[in-house]
Amino acid sequence: MPILAENFFKERKYPFILTLLILLICVTLFLFSFNHTTSNAVAFYSVIQEKPPLNPSQASADYTANPKEQELPPNMTNVRFDWKLCEEPQNVDFIPCLDNFKAIKALKSRRHMEHRERHCPETSLHCLLPLPKGYKVPVPWPKSRDKIWYDNVPYSKLVEYKKDQHWVVKSGKYLVFPGGGTQFKDGVDHYIKFLEKTLPAIKWGKHIRVVLDVGCGVASFGGYLLDKNVITMSFAPKDEHEAQIQFALERGIPATLSVIGTQKLTFPDNGFDLIHCARCRVHWDADGGKPLYELNRILRPGGFFAWSATPVYRDDERDQKVWNAMVDITKAMCWKVVAKGRDSSGIGLVIYQKPTSSSCYEKREGNNPPLCENKDGKNSSWYARLDSCLTPLPVDGMGNLQSWPKPWPQRLTSKPPSLPTDSDAKDKFFKDSKHWSELVSDFYMNGLSIKWSSVRNVMDMNAGYAGFATALIDLPVWVMNVVPIDVPDTLSIIMDRGLIGMYHDWCESFNTYPRTYDLLHSSFLFKYLEQRCDIVDVAVEIDRILRPNGYLVVQDSMEILNKLISILRSLHWSVTLHQNQFLVGRKGLWRPKGS
Repeated sequence: MPILAENFFKERKYPFILTLLILLICVTLFLFSFNHTTSNAVAFYSVIQEKPPLNPSQASADYTANPKEQELPPNMTNVRFDWKLCEEPQNVDFIPCLDNFKAIKALKSRRHMEHRERHCPETSLHCLLPLPKGYKVPVPWPKSRDKIWYDNVPYSKLVEYKKDQHWVVKSGKYLVFPGGGTQFKDGVDHYIKFLEKTLPAIKWGKHIRVVLDVGCGVASFGGYLLDKNVITMSFAPKDEHEAQIQFALERGIPATLSVIGTQKLTFPDNGFDLIHCARCRVHWDADGGKPLYELNRILRPGGFFAWSATPVYRDDERDQKVWNAMVDITKAMCWKVVAKGRDSSGIGLVIYQKPTSSSCYEKREGNNPPLCENKDGKNSSWYARLDSCLTPLPVDGMGNLQSWPKPWPQRLTSKPPSLPTDSDAKDKFFKDSKHWSELVSDFYMNGLSIKWSSVRNVMDMNAGYAGFATALIDLPVWVMNVVPIDVPDTLSIIMDRGLIGMYHDWCESFNTYPRTYDLLHSSFLFKYLEQRCDIVDVAVEIDRILRPNGYLVVQDSMEILNKLISILRSLHWSVTLHQNQFLVGRKGLWRPKGS
């Protein structure tokens, strides 16, 4: 005869079963509370969680086995994918938003580099790019700074085109980078020393930490600055200087594809400590000075613009015309010349400084160019047209001009000047830093089966405050911190910390060549991204960006992870799941057979 619940407790029968039942209820409540917390994280901010077990391999599941031999996890979407190899013109180095030849052909003008800007196709890439013939595992850092496999980036045009300037030399199976450049007659090391000698206030790696190199060539300037604790965002367009940015990324040097054309660069206001241009072929005086206004927008108050070009040191009519235009525009912008010099090879240099006070703006006659009005206070430059006005100097919540960050490396862990002044923001920032420091040291380093010695180029797809990048600072890696356009804007804070990053919409393709990153990281991105675009399209873009043997690390809800596991397995990736919230995928060399 069944025992009624009330009699069960009155008579106190089966004490062992009663204890076990209460324990199960408690465990169920705890798990429900934990899952509810982690699944409602703010888009860019991972909820601070309990530390994972120090031996997480015991709590991981491997989904690399043959599907016939292993049952899929519960609720996994068991969808079959019929992957095909891309055909021409989607070749091995195809970049969807920069190689949209149909859109480029339809442009009414190319006068302002419109053909080098983003023109994303209406439909996403639905095929997989082939590997270059003879592709090899990249040369490891730091050797890669000086040489890379030719077969990985099989382009020799720059070897011939710039042979007298020693940009790159072909040597057997390698492409070798001697550290030369158009303005680096005595080598890039000498040139970097010449810059600091011309203006000692630069103090590489202490006062100047975050640099933008415009028209960077093969990025040797940024590559050699790494030795001085300077992180440089090197950029150039995809133009006749064949594969220059691809060379840079294959070398393990931070770089991206971009152009100063009709749209703003995808960086925040007041972000860079120093901007550099060595014969970068930008017409700074074009359109009444709009390209210079854009530099003014992204340069930190008190920051420097170092310009090394023929108008600085040649007297012919053309160069003097450009120089006179620069004098007029920089004066109207309240920039002042703080140093000018010429090195032993005859190369000239001028260094401007952006003002640290608004008083000069107020004293100008005619208020031309005017100060921009940013009524909503937003700081996004995504698909925004170049301004014909000057961005006002940044102020804090009390109306005071923001200060220069602390010297490196203190700025990495101190309160960023652009962080909101309320106490909640400060607590959130330091809590985020603590969370990532503990998670990376206790779990990511030893618990995810990642061979960190093979990792150099890292991208955080949803960087937040760059806590993940900060936690990796002692490793020989660099991190591209991406702030998605539909989450709170933290990019100014990231750059205040002495790190680099950019804005992006992950429903579109990223401005980089295929096979350029060793590790992509995402924390609670896909859950929000799925509301706007197809997660399969995002996975195809990740497959395009990631190098063979590279890693994808995703922290998200189990619903999202299950979907990703299904997609990645169809791509023949190895996939492991940890703690029911961390997915680690590793890309292989598999490509579908061509038609």
